[in-house]
Amino acid sequence: MTATQLEPEHEAFVLAAAQARAIVGVEVVQSLWSGYGQILRCQLDGAPLSSVIVKHVRWPSNRTHPRGWTTDISHERKVESYRVETAWYEHHAQRCPDQCRVPKRLAIETQPDEVIMVIEDLDGAGFAGRRTHVGHAELEACLSWLAAFHATFMLETPEGLWPTGTYWHLATRPDELAALEDGPLKAAAATIDRRLAEGQFQTFVHGDAKLANFCFQTDGCRAAAVDFQYVGGGCGMKDVAYFVSSCLDEDESEAMVPALLDRYFELLRIELDRCGKSLDVDALEAEWRSLYPLAWTDFTRFLQGWSPGHWKLHRYSARLAREVLASL
Repeated sequence: MTATQLEPEHEAFVLAAAQARAIVGVEVVQSLWSGYGQILRCQLDGAPLSSVIVKHVRWPSNRTHPRGWTTDISHERKVESYRVETAWYEHHAQRCPDQCRVPKRLAIETQPDEVIMVIEDLDGAGFAGRRTHVGHAELEACLSWLAAFHATFMLETPEGLWPTGTYWHLATRPDELAALEDGPLKAAAATIDRRLAEGQFQTFVHGDAKLANFCFQTDGCRAAAVDFQYVGGGCGMKDVAYFVSSCLDEDESEAMVPALLDRYFELLRIELDRCGKSLDVDALEAEWRSLYPLAWTDFTRFLQGWSPGHWKLHRYSARLAREVLASL
C-alpha cells in the first residue's frame, strides 16, 4: 500500500506531526466499528520515528452496524466517543506512567465531520505483541496495567471525558434496555447502575479494556493499552470484570477469578503507594470486592439486550446475576 491512500491535506498533516520528510508506506491496521473510518500505520522517512499510527474518523453517510444498531442515539454516542478520545489524548494521556503505558499524542485535528489523530506506534515502542489467548504473563501484565491506571486517576474528576465510563453504561444504552425482555434483570438495571455510581471510591476506567485493546512486549510480561473512546469515571471493577470476560471462558472464570482479584488488589495497593494516594485502602478493597459481581452483571444486562445469544452469556454470568439480584 502506498501513501496515495492518504488525502493530500491529511498527508501534509501527518508529515508535520511526525516531523517526517516522506510517508513511504501505509498499512490499514483495522477499520473502525460501523464504518466510522480506519486506523492506519504510516511508515516514515526522515523522521525521529520509523512509523506512526493515524486514526482517521469520518462520519459515514450510510450507517451500518454488525448487529443492526443504527439509531440516532447510536450515532451520537459514537460521535461523543471520538470527542472524548480527543480530550483524553489532549489533556490526560500524558499523566500515565510507564506502569500503564499508552500511546503518546503527536497531533489531533478536528473537523465538523471527521477527526484525524496522529499517535505513537506502540509496535515501534516495543509493544508489538497481540494476543487472542492469555497465559499467566499476559494476565499479570493486564492486571498490572489496570491497577496502575486506576491508582493514577483515583478520586479524580474525569474532566472532558465520559462522566460515567464504559461503552455499555445504562444511560447511553436505552435502545438495548428496551430490547431486553421483561424480567428481574431489566427491573434491577437502574439499581445496579446506581450502586456502581454511588461507590465512595471512583477512578477513571478505560471503558473498553478487552484483551484486543492491549499490546504486549514479546514475552508478554508488560502491556500497553489503546482505544480510549469510552474512558471516564467509575468503579475499577468495571474494567477488571470486562477484561476477564474478554479472555476467560465460564470454567476458567469460575476457577481463576478469586486469585485474579486477589492479585489485582495486591497490585493496586502497590500502585496507590507509588502514586502517593492517601486513602483507606482496606475500605476501597472491601467496597470494590462487593461491587465486582454488580459490575459483571451490569455488562450482562447490556449483552442480554444487545446480543442475546452472545458467548459471554454463560453459566458464570448467570450465576453472578442470580446472586446479585437476590441480594438487592
